[in-house]
Amino acid sequence: MKNFIEVGKTEEEQAEQIKKWIKGNALQIIAGVALGFSGIWGFDYYDNQQYKKAIQARTHYLSVAFNPSNIKDLNTLNEQYADSPYTQQATLVAAKQAANKGDYQGALDYLLPLVNSKDEFTMHTVKLRIANLHLEMGNADQALSILNNNTNKEFSALYNHIKGDAYFAKNDLPAAKKHYQLASSKLSYKSELKNLIEIKLNDIN
Repeated sequence: MKNFIEVGKTEEEQAEQIKKWIKGNALQIIAGVALGFSGIWGFDYYDNQQYKKAIQARTHYLSVAFNPSNIKDLNTLNEQYADSPYTQQATLVAAKQAANKGDYQGALDYLLPLVNSKDEFTMHTVKLRIANLHLEMGNADQALSILNNNTNKEFSALYNHIKGDAYFAKNDLPAAKKHYQLASSKLSYKSELKNLIEIKLNDIN
């Protein structure tokens, strides 16, 4: 499970990435807060109903998070709370559980419906995990295909890292080296992922 786990990065890097995402989406967040206040003052009933629905979705999500084999609650989320962020997060948990068991196709089946998620963070996370699963299954070309057309600079290091792995799997060492170098250039010298990439570059050299 080397490749699938590597997508996770360290907690520190995840936190930093989320901070950058929030900074880049400040206007949307402000708009969301404004809508929240309008709900408090003018749409109490709707707001209460949405709150109750969110709490119910959260309960089902926590059940899946505690027991990823809990298909019943995952199905309930998909059937009754399809648009909830909790549903997407529960699906990621189930996919990781399947991958950890070596059921890569099962993990792909969970992830593929989320590949066009409106939540950009989720969408990129899903694409990276799908690419890693394809690598585990020996499908380097499909891994590269899912990583095409990324324009989000915040994820460029992660995309290039996995592209490096894919080209390495294809024995295209010049291309692997190129993408490892691109990935490394975007990471802090304190990054554990950068250290891993440097080890891979040394192996190529």
